[in-house]
Amino acid sequence: MQGLTLLWQYRFDILHGIGWTIQIAAGAALVALILAFVAGLGRMSARRPVRAVASIYVEFFRGTSALSQLFWLFFVLPYLGISLSPGLCAVVGLGLCFGAYGAEVVRGAFEAIPRSQRDALAALNFGRLAGFRTVLLPQAMILITPLFSNLAIELLKSTSLASLITIPDLTFQAHSIVNRSYDAGPIYLFTAIVYLILAQTIARSMRRLEVHLGRGLHPARAARVRA
Repeated sequence: MQGLTLLWQYRFDILHGIGWTIQIAAGAALVALILAFVAGLGRMSARRPVRAVASIYVEFFRGTSALSQLFWLFFVLPYLGISLSPGLCAVVGLGLCFGAYGAEVVRGAFEAIPRSQRDALAALNFGRLAGFRTVLLPQAMILITPLFSNLAIELLKSTSLASLITIPDLTFQAHSIVNRSYDAGPIYLFTAIVYLILAQTIARSMRRLEVHLGRGLHPARAARVRA
């Protein structure tokens, strides 16, 4: 009962933190999704400069920690004359980081499509854009979706790093409440439950999307996903 009383007492702080967590996760996911497709397709480009730029981006952001990237954006950029709000730093930083991981997912998915598919498109005189949109992309999305689900959940959990650049997200609020109440158990347990609920929401939503995408293209696979 004491734990419930504590949660009720600080309910507005907790809700404020949950709101920040969802906003950062959604914004960073959108940035990551765009960068994943741009960089992933860029790594398969026939143009060497495009491949080089995409590869540098992917290897740099996969090879450095998300925390160091956030710190660089928040603490170093102002010395270069560029000041971003803490929220924008979190969205851009996490988006850049997870976009690099997503780029490898995109590249792997398109490379997994048999070469015969592209040969058939050429034989049928499909334009490059039309063939990509109507044939290649729908097949790749079935492979991409479950892996993007995992990345989205990891991104959600990584939003806790935003608390270190003064953003009052759920983790920041939990620390603040514990420092004021000196009662860590109920607060941290509830925080973990909230992250779990949000992660399960993402997983279920992506699972439904995977079923929807696979229903028209691969009935057998859609049946396995539903099972």
